[in-house]
Amino acid sequence: MAKPKSSYRCTGCGHQVAKWVGRCPECSEWGSIDEVAGAPTSSRTTAAVAPSSPALRITEVDAQSTAAVPTGIGELDRVLGRGVVPGSVILLAGEPGVGKSTLLLETVKHWAAQDRVALYITGEESAGQVRMRAERTGAVHANVYLAAETDLATILGHVDTVRPSLMIIDSVQTVVASGADGVTGGVTQIRAVTTALVSLAKDRGIAVILVGHVTKEGAVAGPRSLEHLVDVVLAFEGDKHSTLRMVRGVKNRFGAADEVGCFEQRDDGIHQVPDPSGIFLHQRDSDVSGSVTMVTMDGKRALVGEVQALANGTEMSNPRRAVSGLDFNRVAMVLAVLQARAGRKELGKSEVYLSTVGGMRVTEPAADLAIALSVYSTLTQRPVPQSTVVIGEVGLGGEIRRVSAVARRLAEAKRLGFREAIIPAATDEELPKGIRILRVANLGDAVHLRDSDPVDAPF
Repeated sequence: MAKPKSSYRCTGCGHQVAKWVGRCPECSEWGSIDEVAGAPTSSRTTAAVAPSSPALRITEVDAQSTAAVPTGIGELDRVLGRGVVPGSVILLAGEPGVGKSTLLLETVKHWAAQDRVALYITGEESAGQVRMRAERTGAVHANVYLAAETDLATILGHVDTVRPSLMIIDSVQTVVASGADGVTGGVTQIRAVTTALVSLAKDRGIAVILVGHVTKEGAVAGPRSLEHLVDVVLAFEGDKHSTLRMVRGVKNRFGAADEVGCFEQRDDGIHQVPDPSGIFLHQRDSDVSGSVTMVTMDGKRALVGEVQALANGTEMSNPRRAVSGLDFNRVAMVLAVLQARAGRKELGKSEVYLSTVGGMRVTEPAADLAIALSVYSTLTQRPVPQSTVVIGEVGLGGEIRRVSAVARRLAEAKRLGFREAIIPAATDEELPKGIRILRVANLGDAVHLRDSDPVDAPF
């Protein structure tokens, strides 16, 4: 048997180094490097051990024991994949103040209303503070048990006493495992706590939802192995200037990982928004130049939104470009193509302002054509009709490239009452009936639709 070799590990971030140093090279923490004894290595193979239960044929495994249980919140069930699976561990991560605790209080209220027991563990607030918020949002129910604990062993004792079918841990960074080294919220502690909770969930069939913090870059705080240990990872997103909140699936072992749930934060709590497209549209009585309606895909969900453009002439040698809700680099490329391929030379001497409506954020290329037509519309003062939606990616050569899920986008536009759509000519999907289709192959065709089709055309 080989002699065990010691290593040195940071108790704050878990980074390993070959020899002791005073400051961790990864997290720059002083005095956090501790020696960790290595396990002895052996060249012999591991001896076989008799299993506690025999392996079953896959046809003999009871699938009903892990059937998803609806939470009662349709938008959350949509992202989870029909509901919460017993024995699963879900990680919900988001920025401070976005509404994670409010959403989970709403979840346990609906869960308890179905004659199920829920246990809410809070490590960041007192029980009285959580009760006060629950009264404000109407989330008080007799089947919801509340405990303010940070010790893992005590939490397991609450589970033995209450025997819940759903447990919330708010948050996993505040829970301490007495048998693990490291500071509270450190890599070692988070890994030990999560491993214990995953084992608890699998052994007793309890669904566990962990609240996680995020870094300033927006990633889940803690070790990367945290996301590997859990079954589902959800990102809770929202803008402090908007009431709209999005629950986005990042990882899901029980359903699609690209679903999106929409919610609205109000004074009396958080409410689901089954039809969010109306939030991203500006209600106006007449056509306005510079405003174009587009249909984007957020995961598998089609969202109808609006992009607005304004262009003003200027004497500055470097005209200003201001963008809100769109990718700045993508907008700069579309403006360059519009100037070179559509003959709009005045863009070189114009300030251009572009914005989406309702705080919508768009990064996909399918919004390129809508951006180009909104700028062209404000330059020519010829509005695009409100009944028209625009879909397409613009290439550097001025060509309009096809995009994915055009049929799904048009179905959503038709449902909202739009009567006309401008799409790429190369689209080969089977499109829904009842909406007029205008196909364009390049940017020149798109901006000169009025010349070729003068009846009810956008230009």
